[in-house]
Amino acid sequence: MKIARFRCSSFPLRPLAMTLLFTITGASPAFAAGKITFVSQGGAYQEAQTKAILDPAAKQLGITINQDSIPDAWPQITAQGETGKPVWDVVDTPPANCLRGGRAGLLEKLDFSKLPNAASMPEKYRTPYSVAYEFYSTVIGYNKKTLKKVPHSWKDFWDVKNFPGTRALRNDPVTVLEAALLADGVPRDKLYPLDVDRAFKKLAQIKPDITVWWTSGGQSAQLLHDGEVDMEMIWNGRASAVMKDDPDIGFTFNDGILQNTQLCVLKNAPNLNDAMRFINAALSPDLQANLPLYIDYGPGNPAAFKTGKISEKRAAELPSSPANAAKQALMSEDWWASEQGIQAKARWLKFMQ
Repeated sequence: MKIARFRCSSFPLRPLAMTLLFTITGASPAFAAGKITFVSQGGAYQEAQTKAILDPAAKQLGITINQDSIPDAWPQITAQGETGKPVWDVVDTPPANCLRGGRAGLLEKLDFSKLPNAASMPEKYRTPYSVAYEFYSTVIGYNKKTLKKVPHSWKDFWDVKNFPGTRALRNDPVTVLEAALLADGVPRDKLYPLDVDRAFKKLAQIKPDITVWWTSGGQSAQLLHDGEVDMEMIWNGRASAVMKDDPDIGFTFNDGILQNTQLCVLKNAPNLNDAMRFINAALSPDLQANLPLYIDYGPGNPAAFKTGKISEKRAAELPSSPANAAKQALMSEDWWASEQGIQAKARWLKFMQ
């Protein structure tokens, strides 16, 4: 078998960071029909998808999958796209990057008639240039031991009188503005376009009661683990990791903000045909159902929950299971990629000064 070199950063995007030195993918050189270069975000997340999806897809398609990892793919998408001769093929990245990359002519527009597994997915899980690959959630984590009552919604989180305790929020407007509006009574399916003025007004109410504004997933996990805060905004994978060490820690998917990363293909990718074949294979229900075996993130393709591979108990722990998805608001990356979203981010900087 061919050994594909894998340069992996220790970037803790959401999972706990781990380093992979190499991975074995694809068929033997005598039988390998092609190759692609696949790029993701590294750490335990990329290790999990290698076992769950990349290695099986490579074997299924008879191709070699070379891997790279980078915390933020956008600068390279821009740089490689502008040359017209990129070295990457498929990138796993937030939908906002896919949207602005596609609109700038840096990414291939997907022909969903040739991607049956992608075409069968909900339209809200796709853009013209990308399709959902995996899901995670921004949720409310809490310490059951230190709180008399645990919060079950952002309204509870904002209610410092009836839910006293130390609090932490992310130092980023993305998801925090959504949480503020949910706390103020906006229905989950009516969030967008975000009422930015209303969100900042609601945030001003809670700002004096926020002990920490965290800046990384690792920091958010440490805050709960060390008991520095009683409740906080946190990614579900981080909360799950802390729960394994401390049974007093819990979280709720109720009022969560459901997010995903998506697969896109660079314009004029060197292995375009194999890249498209890979995307279709990677989104098959069977391979998608493998991901929860290795990490606490949900499959991008909802049909994975119908394969029989994911037990009811495991589904209850995953952000994209039908029952949990129904309790959450789906993030609109399209809104955040718009001029309104850009202005909201600029306003956030002033708010935090």
